[in-house]
Amino acid sequence: MKILSGREIAGFIKERQAGQVRNLRQEFKVVPKLAIIRTNPDPVVDSYMKLKQSYGTDILIDVDVHTIEQADAIKTIERLNNDPTVHGIIVQIPLPNPKQTDDILNAVAPNKDVDGLAEQTEFEPATPMAISWLLTGYNVEMAGKKILIVGHGRLVGRPLAQLWKNSGLDVTVADRTTKELSALTKTADIIISATGRPGLIKKDMVKPNVVIVVSGVATDSNGLVGDVEPEVRLLPNITITPEKGGVGPLTVCALFDNVIRSARKSTVKK
Repeated sequence: MKILSGREIAGFIKERQAGQVRNLRQEFKVVPKLAIIRTNPDPVVDSYMKLKQSYGTDILIDVDVHTIEQADAIKTIERLNNDPTVHGIIVQIPLPNPKQTDDILNAVAPNKDVDGLAEQTEFEPATPMAISWLLTGYNVEMAGKKILIVGHGRLVGRPLAQLWKNSGLDVTVADRTTKELSALTKTADIIISATGRPGLIKKDMVKPNVVIVVSGVATDSNGLVGDVEPEVRLLPNITITPEKGGVGPLTVCALFDNVIRSARKSTVKK
């Protein structure tokens, strides 16, 4: 079994980003700042939020968390949109009332939408960017391969499928309406699983030499768990992300890459 360690690649990216932030602070007197809107306390959401706060501290990007009621989200976003010291705004989803998701995400100014989720965003979504970085970093050849994306959510599956289809790759998407998932997984050369359903992918559902990127996480009695059952990781002839340190660290890197880009754009206006 080969491991796709996002944490290893993230170390190099983090070093590069720290240098970029030092340059912004010293040469342009710009202190990059990310604002996080949090309306729904959740173990998975909180774990990623803490990662972002810690990462920001390490590379000298300020991270402000705004814990508010969902009813105050748009008002808060509008205030942050108009704050020149804020370079990136993200809304932690899912929201308590998901029916408002589009309206709230689209309220973020396109030039500050560093998660890349608003309709008019100026940025690539962080997790799809991270998955592309991970596969490129380990020289995984994608052209001519059968790629299956399991999950069609707005954070990962939907934007990733669009990104790769636009690049001319052979991409199939499976979602909750797919009846014979195993028929697709057994023929896929590369599987990206982003459902948040523990143990969805079984060991008898994949072929030898498959590459599996597990992006979806959920919680059960054992804490944070991924989309593949533990037995999958015992297969000797697959390439897979680790239980921890796969896509997550690179998603944080990609997010802060967008924050840095936004902060650099602000220097042009000075």
